Amino acid sequence: MAGAASTKRSGMSDERRRRLRLEISREAARLFWQQGVDGTSGDQIAEAVGLSTRTIWRHFRSKESCAEPIVTKGVEWEMSMLRNWPPELSLEDHLIEETRRYAREATDADRADDGLAIKMINLADREPAIRTAWLMACDQVERELAGYLSARLKLPADDLQVRLHAAAASAALRVINEDIGTALLNGTDPREFADAPHRVAQAIRNATGNTIGDPITP
Repeated sequence: MAGAASTKRSGMSDERRRRLRLEISREAARLFWQQGVDGTSGDQIAEAVGLSTRTIWRHFRSKESCAEPIVTKGVEWEMSMLRNWPPELSLEDHLIEETRRYAREATDADRADDGLAIKMINLADREPAIRTAWLMACDQVERELAGYLSARLKLPADDLQVRLHAAAASAALRVINEDIGTALLNGTDPREFADAPHRVAQAIRNATGNTIGDPITP
């Protein structure tokens, strides 16, 4: 019982830490977007969150790294989508279903975080430190894809074919995310991306020579 209680306390502590890091990341992202990374100090981030600067440095190694949680949250949907892709569905059909589900279930906070992630991805083009956070998030997607493809293709996760397809598919996702995000920030009507599931699926099919996309039939 004592061990279970200890685990529970640790789990609660981890969750509080995750939430705090995300809240710091939100405020840092807002400041980075408004005044640039160079124009933002750790003290300003701390003040925006209502914490001491020392607390910020307990959770992040640098001010630039404060962007990482919000950028990572921007790809969580994609990783969840890949984990939940049923073998009997095509990528297009699965993406359509997941997009509709997200539209029904996403909270206002989720949508606000999506907007901040889009801004950080856009900022990554001119801020090398933010680019690092974005590429780290893309690497997580690539690893998720490798695990999924390993099972789908019945090959080891470190097989060269699996790794190449995972790298190509994650690169396609990265470019699509950057392209759509930039267009939205430039004022493009979001309704113009109603076909986004098909665009994403087609980009992945093209990048992998159509290896990824079709349903698996018994």
